[in-house]
This record gives sequence, C-alpha cells and structure tokens, in this order.
Amino acid sequence: MFAVLVSRQFVDMSRIRIEGLLAAFPKLIGTGKQHTYVETENVRYVYQPIEALYLLLVTNKQSNILEDIDTLRLLSKLVPEFSFSLDEEGICKHAFELIFAFDEVIALGHKENVTVAQVKQYCEMESHEEKLHKLVMQSKINETKDVMKRKASEIDKSKVEKNRGDKGGFGPLQSMGSGRIESSFSDLGISSNGAGFGSDSGFGLNSEVDSFSSKPKARPPSSATAPPKGLGMKLGKSQRANQFLESLKAEGEVIVEDVQPKLGQSRSAAPPLTDPITLTVEEKINVTLKRDGGVSNFDVQGTLSLQILNQEDGNIQVQVQTGENQAISFKTHPNMNKELFANESILGLKDPNRPFPTGQASDAAGVGLLKWRMQSTDESMVPLTINCWPSTSGNETYVSIEYEASSMFDLQNVVISVPLPALREAPSVKQIDGEWRYDSRNSVLEWSVLLIDNSNRSGSMEFVVPQADSSAFFPISVRFLAIETFSDLKVTNIIPLKGGNPPKFSQRTQLITENYQVI
Repeated sequence: MFAVLVSRQFVDMSRIRIEGLLAAFPKLIGTGKQHTYVETENVRYVYQPIEALYLLLVTNKQSNILEDIDTLRLLSKLVPEFSFSLDEEGICKHAFELIFAFDEVIALGHKENVTVAQVKQYCEMESHEEKLHKLVMQSKINETKDVMKRKASEIDKSKVEKNRGDKGGFGPLQSMGSGRIESSFSDLGISSNGAGFGSDSGFGLNSEVDSFSSKPKARPPSSATAPPKGLGMKLGKSQRANQFLESLKAEGEVIVEDVQPKLGQSRSAAPPLTDPITLTVEEKINVTLKRDGGVSNFDVQGTLSLQILNQEDGNIQVQVQTGENQAISFKTHPNMNKELFANESILGLKDPNRPFPTGQASDAAGVGLLKWRMQSTDESMVPLTINCWPSTSGNETYVSIEYEASSMFDLQNVVISVPLPALREAPSVKQIDGEWRYDSRNSVLEWSVLLIDNSNRSGSMEFVVPQADSSAFFPISVRFLAIETFSDLKVTNIIPLKGGNPPKFSQRTQLITENYQVI
C-alpha cells in the first residue's frame, strides 16, 4: 500500500501521464533493497517509507538526486506536523493541509529554501489586517453591550420612578372629584387651589370622606400618607430586565447589580479597626538564572514603611533589629537622623518635635523610613532554582523540569510559567508535583505549588509536546511569596517622645518576586 504526496519537475503533465507513472511505481520497487530510488528510461522515482505508506518524488533523470533527497527529507518532516495519524485515512483527512505545506516547499518544480518552522508559519496565514479587523469588530460588540446595559439600567430606573409616582402620596385620589374631599383637606391643614377636582359627582365615597373629616387635625390619617398594604412600591428589576441581564451573564459579561444597603447592613459593613501603628517590611527580588547553571543577575531591594492612624501617635521613634547579613547596605530617608540609626539602630526624625505624617489604613503604603539593597553572584543565595531538560524522541519532545528550593525560606503560591511552541492541543503531562494549567492564548504551561517547605524542597514535572526546538521552552518565569526576608529586619520597640505608654504596633513582612527568570 502506498500514497503519493507530491510530484516534481513535471509541471505540464497530463493526468493520464501522472496516473501511468504512479501505477508503474509498485511494480518497480522490490523487497530487501537498500536504496530509495528507482530509475526508468525517462523518469526517476525517489521515495521514503512512512509506516505503511510511501512518500514519493517523481523527477526527470536530469535532476540533482542529492537535492531531491534533501527535498524528500524536508517533506517527511512536514507530514507528521500536519497529520498525527500516518495511515491512509489520516493522510486523506489532512490532504489539503499537506498540499498547502508541500506547495510552500516546491514551487514550479523547484525546491524553495525554507524550514519546517517557516512552512508552518506560512500555512497559518496570519494577517495583521485580519487581526485589526477582529479587534475593531470586538470593540464594536463590547460597545454595543455597554449601550444595552445602560439602556436596561435606564428602563429599570424609569419603571421605579413610574411606580413611585403612581403609588406614592395622593396620586390616585386626584382623579376622584368631590367638593367634600377638598373641604376635608382644608380641615387637615393641606392647602389646595381646587385644581384637578371636579364637581360633586359622588362615586360612592361619602363614608370614606366622612372618616377623613372626622379625624383630628393634629394627626393626619395613615391612609393618606402611605399606600395601601400590598400595593407599595416594589424595588428591584422587572422580569424582562432580569431575563436580559441573565442573557448577558450567559455570554460571559460581568454584571454588577446595584443593591440598596439597609441601615443595619451599612453599620456592620464598616471596616474593622486596625492597630494604631503599622510597619511594613517588603523586599523585591530580581533574579536571572542561566539554563545551564549559574546566576546572571541577583538583586534584592527592600523598604521599611510606617503608617500611623492617629495624629496623637505621630511623635515617636522606631527601634529596629537587623540581621547578620553583611552583604546588605542600608540607607535612611533624608529626613531621618542617620547618626541615631548608625549608633543605636533607632529611626527618628532629625527634628524630634516634628511628628510623622498620619493617614488612614486604606491610603498609600505609608512613609518610607529605610531602604536597603543586596547584590550577589552566589547561586546558593537564590531561593528557588529551576532545571529544564528537553529531549527529542521521534516526533515528540519530552520536557522534564525540576525545582530545588533553599531552606532559607518557605515559599507560598509558587507559579512556574513555561513557554511552549504553538500547539493545537494541550500538552500531555505525565507526572507532576502540584497542579498545572495550560494557557492556550499565550501558549504557556503554568506549574503551581501552593506551599514549598521542608516537606517538598524539591519537585519535578514531565510533559510531552510535538517535536520542538529546546529554545522554545525558555525563558521560564517564576513568581512566589514568602514571609521571611534576606535582611531579617524586625521592629523591636516604639518609643513615644512625649511620654506615656508606647502605642500598639504591628509588623507585616513579605518577600515578593519582581522579575524572576531562567534564560
């Protein structure tokens, strides 16, 4: 069984001629022969077995056989890229994709100087104009949805206003004409110029009007100030508006509904009280590791910020304790007393009578008191190292990734992002310590580990993708969070300058990644 995938050097051949050449090919090949070409009186067959099929080039005898073999080798690499099943059914299913790919390799009977990656890119036929058109169309769709939301909101508001006007106050009584009603209103102290009231026409309201006039003047009747029970104004959305919003939710739109909070709820929703003084120690780490080992860049920058809620707590000094890391250089704010920090590790203003700025907890991060920085080329200082080992076997690439964490820190919310070549399907993950997610839009495999501590200082993951170059899996990005820092800075005491008991304070410490890559 064989399949002919391309013919070469015969551009102006008739269909009968091609079918005759192909019909003669099975009779010419023999069993047990090592060479992969057969020559006849007029043509040369250059072929390569692919499982149960043959990949065949039909050329004239004057063509360069070395170039023909090179062309055949390139075509054999393209076949598994476009057809995952290398049988007759799979080839026929992806016949058009193969024809387009072969057409990029052979033009007018001659080989083009292209690679497999270039052919795949050409066949994808990405167009900047098409992308721009899709973006414009998507923006119009989003704009239309916004208009629909506004219209729905306006409809809801108009219905609420209409219900409020129809069912509140004395609106329904204005259509009932009676001179006795007018006189009753004057007795109740309600002025009326008689507009909207007709002649005495009755309507069977005598008993109700008598009850109105018999009420005391100081107490208006409750029926005149509130709508009847069960007919009050109803807040909320109508059924049609709800159906419209539900349809928007089904399309993936995020709908924020306006909810009128109750009095009791507004009190309970108040933000909880925090400590009068909060100090935040934050370090940002920037690391660039080499894929073959070694550190290209290692930089840690830290800050100590102060946040004071109450103005009466502003006249203070902060006593700190630094770790034993000699590679860290500290620098105080220009308004701070540098000698006081150098001699006693106390952070205080140059003018002791001047208080620190105060603000709410929801304001900015606070006032910066101290900064520090550390740089190193020692790989043992790196909290987390990544080893990536891609290896190709046949038409697949096996990628093994391993992480090793230092015992200095316990890392939280670790995410290792591995770029992948363009894939039609998600990669096949064979083994993993943790969880994984495939971002098809950005073609990135995210490996996440919730916590790395002494129980899992090392871990690995292995996945399989179609054949790809090893450089396609770099650079690898890493992000994590830790509650320990390289400086090991701690706030030990708050010193009030105006006497009294030291105010209560709390310290928040975190180490975050700003740019952490393996290139």
